[in-house]
Amino acid sequence: MPGTKHIASPMPYASTGDFDRIFHEEKDSLYRLSFLLTADHEKAQLCFVSGVQDSVKGNPVFKEWARSWARRTIIQSALRVINPRPTEEHDRVIFNRNRRTDAIEQGEIGAVLQLEPFERFVFVILVLEHYSEHECSLLLHGSRRDVTAGRNRALQQLRGAMELLANQPVSVGAEKPGSDDNYGSALADVLHI
Repeated sequence: MPGTKHIASPMPYASTGDFDRIFHEEKDSLYRLSFLLTADHEKAQLCFVSGVQDSVKGNPVFKEWARSWARRTIIQSALRVINPRPTEEHDRVIFNRNRRTDAIEQGEIGAVLQLEPFERFVFVILVLEHYSEHECSLLLHGSRRDVTAGRNRALQQLRGAMELLANQPVSVGAEKPGSDDNYGSALADVLHI
């Protein structure tokens, strides 16, 4: 009939199999996300497993959103485990340039792991996962001002760590730390190093 509108078929929902495939195909990336948030391998493993379970048992999600939903479940799981809270201005920790830390040994990822929990979560969620400040503040149950301050503290500390890393000698034939993933290059790009 002329003038009759055809209703498009509804978007299909992601199945258990879809999430199983996503967590299998992207296990390295999803585990890295979990580890960056928790800064602890044991807690990262728990968050990864919890993320799988939450994805499968949670509310239905459109199939095309399943990958981003899987990442979000990892973030939510890490939030439950770590429960990061904003650092008071007088309690903040500045990166110690004189101390040889895991940040030097692990490159860019090590620098992120050295951040205080709130600053680490803000940095990973905002900068590496590309959430908005509003979404980040909702996930962290904090104000946008806390998120902005946390991001600024994280960037300040990471700049110091990256400057220290840039001054470290590199062995001939050695691979640049953190070069096996997108996070290392994203970190250098964000910090303009």
